[in-house]
Amino acid sequence: MSDVRVIKKYPNRRLYDTAISSYITLADVKNLVLDGVEFEVVDAKTKANLTRSILLQIIAEEEEGGEPIFSTELLARIIQSYGGAEQNMLTSYLEKSMQLWVEQQRLFRERARSLIEGTPMSVLTQIAERNLAMWQAMSGLATDFDKKRSTSSTDNGETESGKSGKPRSR
Repeated sequence: MSDVRVIKKYPNRRLYDTAISSYITLADVKNLVLDGVEFEVVDAKTKANLTRSILLQIIAEEEEGGEPIFSTELLARIIQSYGGAEQNMLTSYLEKSMQLWVEQQRLFRERARSLIEGTPMSVLTQIAERNLAMWQAMSGLATDFDKKRSTSSTDNGETESGKSGKPRSR
C-alpha cells in the first residue's frame, strides 16, 4: 500500500480524497500541505498528475488575499527565467533557500520554546555552556582538553602531565 494520499480531480473541478472517501476543497488540500501529508492530485479520467497545478492554484489564491509573498518584480524575474539556461539553477536555488529558511524557523521556534520553558538560571547556564563550547572549538582547546581528560595514567586521577584532574580544596 502506498504512503502517498491520492486525490482525484473530476471534470466538474471537484476534488475527491480517496483516503477519506469524500470530496474536499482547496482549503482542505492546503491543510494537507500544512500538516506535511504527502499527496498526489490526479485527473480522474486521464490519470495525469495535476499536483503542481493545484498547488499553484492555492498559491494564487493566497497571493490574492492578505499580504503577498511574491512582489510583482519577483514574479516578472521568475517569468524571465523560464526557458533560459538559469532556469534549473534558479529552481535549485529556490528549493535550497526554502529548506534553509524552514530549518532556521524550526531552530528559532526550538530556542524560543526553551527560553519560555526554562528558568532564568537554566537559560543562562545553557548560553554559557554553548559560548564556552564555541570558544573552545574556535581556539582548539576543546580537543586538547578532551585528550588530557581521556588519557589518565594512574588510578588516583592524575593526567599525563602529573597534575590532578580533581579540583583542589582551599
